[in-house]
Amino acid sequence: MADDADDRAEPARTAHRPTRAAAFFDLDKTIIATSSATAFSRGFLAEGLLTRRNVLRTAVAQFLYLVGGADAAQTERLRANLSRTVTGWPVSQVSQIVAETLHEAIDPTVYAEAVALIAEHHAAGRDVVVVSASGSEIVEPIAAVLGADHVVATRMQVVDGLYTGDIDFYAYGENKAEAIRELSQSHGYDLASSFAYSDSITDAPMLGVVGHGFAVNPDRALRRLAVENGWGVLAFRRPVPLFDFDREARVASALVVAAVVAGGLAWWLWHRRRARGR
Repeated sequence: MADDADDRAEPARTAHRPTRAAAFFDLDKTIIATSSATAFSRGFLAEGLLTRRNVLRTAVAQFLYLVGGADAAQTERLRANLSRTVTGWPVSQVSQIVAETLHEAIDPTVYAEAVALIAEHHAAGRDVVVVSASGSEIVEPIAAVLGADHVVATRMQVVDGLYTGDIDFYAYGENKAEAIRELSQSHGYDLASSFAYSDSITDAPMLGVVGHGFAVNPDRALRRLAVENGWGVLAFRRPVPLFDFDREARVASALVVAAVVAGGLAWWLWHRRRARGR
């Protein structure tokens, strides 16, 4: 009888095991070659939300972010600057500006290699999730255009339709990894079979929570950590005007790059399995 009970229990346990995988992409300097939070500065300035002084301060923070390796101090400085800047902004106006200037702000900065990887993961049946420290009002429209299935982003506190400057959830560091775990539980993702991509050493928890982590355009510190943890290393070099292609041309272009990227990924996975088997 005990054996029969065990036989009946086994299918139930198997049925609850995650069988799907996902691909988690950082946004800034991984999918796009800039900071999404500051890419819309021109639109915010034109609509009176930003002053020229704000723009100068934001430009300095952006420059330090881009050349500083996106470490914890640089990312925190950018976050604090943006939090202070948006206090009192109407959420509806921000969303409208992002929608109206998405093409102008983001179009030239999207990496062809990232587009190809997104297409490849979708073709393999994996969900694609954009994970970003930028605000959800900025990240969600970009992710929608890229065809992402889900978004993890910073949520700013809103009262009476205005940003207070406080943050309800900061999608940064370990918080990204925790959000990925929660999303995986709710959607049945097998993290051991999932992928993650980021340029920043602050995303080490995100890369480490999946079975296949990849450092994109890493600085020296991240490259060293990638070697220590057995993560892949990728070089994204070709920003493309994503929205200038019609859908068919975009898919065709993505598939060409995907073939190249897939070869590199296949080699890395084979090499990793071989190393483990020794």
